[in-house]
Amino acid sequence: MTPHEFIKKWSNSKLKERSAAQEHFLDLCRILNEPTPAEVDPSGESYGFEVGATTTTGGRGFADVFKRDHFGWEYKGTHSNLDAAFAQLQRYAVALDNPPLLIVSDIGTTIRIHTNWTNSVSKKYVIPIVDLEDAEKRQWLKWAFSEPDLLRPKKTRQELTEEVAGEFAELAKSLRSRGHKPEEVAHFINRLVFCMFAEDVKLLPERMFTKMIERALDDPAEFEAFARTLFLAMKDGGRVGFEKVAWFNGGLFNDDLVFALTKDELKIIHRAAVQYWGDIDPSILGTLFERGLDPDKRSQLGAHYTDRDKIMMIINPVIVEPLTEEWEAAKGEIVGLLLKAEEAEMNAKAAGGRASSSRRGRATTARNEAQAVLDRYLQRLADYRVLDPACGSGNFLYLALRALKDLEHRAQVEAEALGLPRRFPSIGPEVVKGIEINPYAAELARVSVWVGEIQWMLKNGFAASMEPVLKPLETIECRDALIGPDGSEAEWPKADAIVGNPPFLGDRLMVGRLGEDESEAIRTVFAGRLPRSSDLVCYWFEKASAALGAHRTDRFGFVATNSIRGGSNRKSIEKAMSICPLATAWSDEEWMVDGAAVRVSLLCFARGNAPILLLNGRAVAVINADLTGDGIDLTKALKLSSNRGVCVHGSKKIGSFDIDGEEARHLLQSPVNPNGRPNSDVLAPLWNGADIVRRPGDRWIIDFGMEMKEADAAVFERPFALVVDRVKPDRLTNRNPVLVENWWLHGGPRPAMRNTLPFLTRSIATPALAKHRLFVFVPKPVLADSQLMVVLRDDDTTFGILHSWFHEIWSLRMGTSLEDRPRYTPTTTFETFPFPESLTPDVPTAAYADNPHAIAIAAAAARLNELRENWLNPPDLVRREPEVVPGFPDRVLPVDDKAAAILKKRTLTNLYNDRPAWLDNVHKALDAAVAAAYGWPADLSDDEILARLFALNQERAAAQKGD
Repeated sequence: MTPHEFIKKWSNSKLKERSAAQEHFLDLCRILNEPTPAEVDPSGESYGFEVGATTTTGGRGFADVFKRDHFGWEYKGTHSNLDAAFAQLQRYAVALDNPPLLIVSDIGTTIRIHTNWTNSVSKKYVIPIVDLEDAEKRQWLKWAFSEPDLLRPKKTRQELTEEVAGEFAELAKSLRSRGHKPEEVAHFINRLVFCMFAEDVKLLPERMFTKMIERALDDPAEFEAFARTLFLAMKDGGRVGFEKVAWFNGGLFNDDLVFALTKDELKIIHRAAVQYWGDIDPSILGTLFERGLDPDKRSQLGAHYTDRDKIMMIINPVIVEPLTEEWEAAKGEIVGLLLKAEEAEMNAKAAGGRASSSRRGRATTARNEAQAVLDRYLQRLADYRVLDPACGSGNFLYLALRALKDLEHRAQVEAEALGLPRRFPSIGPEVVKGIEINPYAAELARVSVWVGEIQWMLKNGFAASMEPVLKPLETIECRDALIGPDGSEAEWPKADAIVGNPPFLGDRLMVGRLGEDESEAIRTVFAGRLPRSSDLVCYWFEKASAALGAHRTDRFGFVATNSIRGGSNRKSIEKAMSICPLATAWSDEEWMVDGAAVRVSLLCFARGNAPILLLNGRAVAVINADLTGDGIDLTKALKLSSNRGVCVHGSKKIGSFDIDGEEARHLLQSPVNPNGRPNSDVLAPLWNGADIVRRPGDRWIIDFGMEMKEADAAVFERPFALVVDRVKPDRLTNRNPVLVENWWLHGGPRPAMRNTLPFLTRSIATPALAKHRLFVFVPKPVLADSQLMVVLRDDDTTFGILHSWFHEIWSLRMGTSLEDRPRYTPTTTFETFPFPESLTPDVPTAAYADNPHAIAIAAAAARLNELRENWLNPPDLVRREPEVVPGFPDRVLPVDDKAAAILKKRTLTNLYNDRPAWLDNVHKALDAAVAAAYGWPADLSDDEILARLFALNQERAAAQKGD
């Protein structure tokens, strides 16, 4: 058949839909040279007519034509309402596994292709039947039959959201620059955004908002009056001109706040208004709100953009999967009851008389019981409550709401296919609860939830609720989630599931961000339940665990920084695991915070025994508290007495004691002080993590030791004067009386380190946080700062063991991490590590002299150190210059500018990133020497190494307990 013949046959056809639809479709197959459903799939399951029809539904399917992974197609008679046909198809899309295209057509005039991809903006292709001789329009249809991806809109919902958010960031910046309050700017911008959304989903009259902006572009002075009239009409319902405006309410339009806008600002809004806002992701409200605030206020909100796939990694296991299991069980029961009813009806027909009446009664009873099973499940969903106790702008809540509505919708559609009557959706925003301390964010959460509700209703073929459009949501509360108004612990409402993304804030940053009073109040309330050094997120885990223990919730799932896996933070996981299983977890995922990528862990707990435990998407026998899933639970590794006190933090200043090299040399060359001592007595080079992983800088520190009296320190005139000027003012305001009383001394001088270093020729140090676990020798009298972990040994053997893969893999598993930088601590990583027998840190260095394993390790370690130093500082690129006074390490300086440029790239981080063959070989030699010291093969797998180290740890811990 040719396109011309098709047009002649079908244009304005008077045939009825029911009698003509299949022939119409088969003719389309012929003009497109596409195989028919029977040719592709004789069973009709994946490609066929009336898919979803059953004997109980009277032969009508979910779609007139269905091709799996391609389309669902609904026919109507010529000149019928295709919007109604599309809504009908939307309502049944879930039963068709949500095909990427939803196609509606009348017999004689039009074919419409609607895209249905989850994360793409919507697009509609309209093909009048009389235009089928147009090759481009036939190509659209051809792609629908064979390559639907070619019809996928190029822009994703996320890209649209981010693009528009970027535009509005400029508007917010412009408004703030004119002195408007940041919160009011954010509030105003979100009103504009919601108006665009309401316009595109037909909640505002046709193009009302866009026409208002276009009119204001002619005379920007009129914008304020226009917008104020519209906002007031939306507040209570009313009219703008002759057009009726619905009652919106909900808090967003509770006043007539409007800002005057320039023509350039109106152009920004107009560019945004012409986009299709029906597809906008509700999370844009939080994104825009953050960008409307001052930068220093963004982090207080936590309403950052996070794509839905990440959020669903928590919502699926916590909410969707268990409720889906409940539905599958209920559906099985319904099927059994309906089969029983069908069998009773068949028997009734065959029996006749009284027997027939009795059997019909049994059939009715079975059908009523099936309906009761469905009603109980639907009521279960209607009664289900989800709490986000740190809800920000509502991203978790609106996706939880959509998930619950999807579950209800699927149950209704599948029950209808079995023969039970269908009802209008009953689940609404009342099923979600939230707690948010920021009043503007709480308002946004309510609006985001309602936008999500409206989008879901329209996408699934239902009308949005009205009168008002935005109903008040009292279930989203504006208050502190941890501390009540009277200073006691805040109470959370009862909920079936708790989900969310609590604030990320390390324990050391809490005072700076929350203030001393609030930080202390939190730690006091939770004293005895969590260590004081816990990160802020741990308090949400503690409260959710308590809710589980008190049977006020059944499940919870939170996002946390991946540092929750270790140290004192891990106590919050262990506490939850003592109450219920850790059922699903992702140990290390990328997440977005304030537009920056961070590394997080996702943890989901469930009451009862989960049938399958999932770690990083794979089934495991057990999930340990450090979010590992092998048979070795390293969280049970114990500290060993042989390692105690050997690894310590570097000196903690608490004040501006550091100075640059030029100033230090000036002090070093100053005249001797009145006490007859040089300034070199109280000056030392200072190293931090950057000095190790990059190149040593030229920073020094003023250091009066641990016990020097103020009068004695004052005799070192110029260094003391600098401390008076730079340190004293801040230290006198510190709440710690010891720091105030000893303001000229470092706040954390580390006595164990200072008392041991004089007896060593050098020490060993590693950064607390680093991409690679690197150890270096620190020469005397360089002072290590608090971000360096200092091992109080000076021998090559210990250096070699620490730099072996045996210790590195242990430290990676035992430490925590910040983004991609593993953390090393004296307690969890060093003190638990079992050194080879006779080479433990409590063994004097002199004992290594006759130990062949110690000698072999020392030789390999010395070679590693030598080769690394030669690569870092080649003799043709550097010159070594003695310090201005004796007693300090030589300065390593580039010979010229060209050498300086080369040396800048010669860092240990870059070296280990590249890991050249020579470096790999020398590490292999070192690992072999350490393996021999353990008496183990050199080719053990990582799992075998950890298993053996753990067994050795447990054996030694048990022995020291016996001692």
